[in-house]
Amino acid sequence: MAGRPSNEARWALSGSILKYYLYKATKAVEFYRPIMYIFFLAQGLSFTQIAILEALYNLTTLFGEIPTGYIGDRVGRRNSLLIGTSLIALTLLGIGLSNSFLPLTGLYVCWSMGYNFRSGSEDAWLYDTLTDDLSEDEFAHVRGRGESVALAVGAGAAVLGGYLGSINLSYPWFVAAGVTSTGIVVLLTFDEPETYKQTNSEVLSLRRTIGIVRDVLTRRQLRAFLLYYYVLYAGITYLVFVFLQPIFETVVLDIGVDQSQVESLLGWFYAAYSIVGAMLSYYTGAIKQTIGLRTWFLVLPFAVGGALVGMYFVPLLALPTFLLIRGISDVTRSFAGQYINDRIETLGRATVLSAMAMVSGLAVVPFQLGSGVVSDVVSPLFALAIGGIVLAVGSGAILLWEDPVGEKLG
Repeated sequence: MAGRPSNEARWALSGSILKYYLYKATKAVEFYRPIMYIFFLAQGLSFTQIAILEALYNLTTLFGEIPTGYIGDRVGRRNSLLIGTSLIALTLLGIGLSNSFLPLTGLYVCWSMGYNFRSGSEDAWLYDTLTDDLSEDEFAHVRGRGESVALAVGAGAAVLGGYLGSINLSYPWFVAAGVTSTGIVVLLTFDEPETYKQTNSEVLSLRRTIGIVRDVLTRRQLRAFLLYYYVLYAGITYLVFVFLQPIFETVVLDIGVDQSQVESLLGWFYAAYSIVGAMLSYYTGAIKQTIGLRTWFLVLPFAVGGALVGMYFVPLLALPTFLLIRGISDVTRSFAGQYINDRIETLGRATVLSAMAMVSGLAVVPFQLGSGVVSDVVSPLFALAIGGIVLAVGSGAILLWEDPVGEKLG
């Protein structure tokens, strides 16, 4: 390609991407994820209260995404990531020390704010860094490799987290807080992309930022994609992560596993969960070339919706279904990021990406609250089956209205 940078510039880019992979390895979520909802239930919370916590998280996302994305566009991607990572580390420590619903509500708000600062800025930093090298088409490939690194590290973390949780359910939170803190050190070595430096962020007023977001969201096809992926698909699959642990516990107890082994088995299951995700994420670029973004998004919601309904009738199917949905989640998120990034400008990029997360956070709230009530009244399996029906029917309705992925990526 004409205009490609020198070998020296390419070496610098490679160094930046290696730092990105290292940062992804410090995200530490797999330490606490195997015991997260068991921990909450052990503190005396009901499914409805857990759903309220998740709803608070997403409402904070709703009100915080555009302001934090705006800050990320003004102060720089790296500084925004530093703020977010610091908030998350402190919150994880606080959750491990909590033992009731009320303090957890405040911590969930702080937790969401931390991810608000990271959500748009992380992908914006990566896309702009690749743009420096005229390699923005590699975004899904590089992002997929980054997720693969995080998940591969997470496999060991999940096993350790499960065993730590069998000793004390607070220990995985403390370890996760420490590992997340190392991400701050890594981020201090990051450079801002030249593409970002060359934009005049000083002229980016809040009013202009809102205008940029409004312009993006009023493009019909992007609006259709927003509903199709960020609202329906992301909203329903989010529930899978909420109810995995109680469903897993029910299934393994029904086949004769002793209660004392549940936490450690969850650790091993989450390790398998991470390995499947890591393998698929590693081949994100190859999947894109072989299957294509369009085919992927047209088939996905109906396959996942059918699997969620099927496991209600055969509960043992929940285990491979959870592995499948986890395995494809990061690949799908990378494809969505590629699709949106290819259609927006550098100026305001972090804010637009944050706005997508904001809409998703708002849309998932009724799903969360409704599923929490249904789970308390009937069961989590029934709640996910209803979610599967909503996903398939809703996706079909959007396709009848507008093709959300009509344009193919180059």
